[in-house]
Amino acid sequence: MRKLADEGRTVLVSSHLMSEMALTADHLLVIGKGRLLADTPLSELIARNSDERVEVRAADSGRMAADLRVVGARVTMEPDGTLSVVGLGSKQIGELAAERGHVLRQLRDVTVSLEEAYFRLTGESVEYRAPNPARVAA
Repeated sequence: MRKLADEGRTVLVSSHLMSEMALTADHLLVIGKGRLLADTPLSELIARNSDERVEVRAADSGRMAADLRVVGARVTMEPDGTLSVVGLGSKQIGELAAERGHVLRQLRDVTVSLEEAYFRLTGESVEYRAPNPARVAA
């Protein structure tokens, strides 16, 4: 498929295997309940349906969280001390840490997979759902 596309041909693929689509598709059409939900490049679909965030581990998580909030980031502290940061990119966070003398132990961009983005986009368009096994057993 990729070879044909590289030759300038249009290749149409219908699949429910999002992991394969993430590796082969450049542009996606997503249809739900007979309606076109998206006609977009793969990267845009993921970006629009993603809660992009950065995970930060710092020697002093409390001080790091306070400094991030001062510059407008939304910060959630996980029980293990990891900070989940929305509103600043990893480059900005790294620069802020360097300016304010923080010791960082981890700085990781977190994005959703194509499968997660697809399910967020199509969640309201599902007509049939399998029964919840926990409820069926009860």
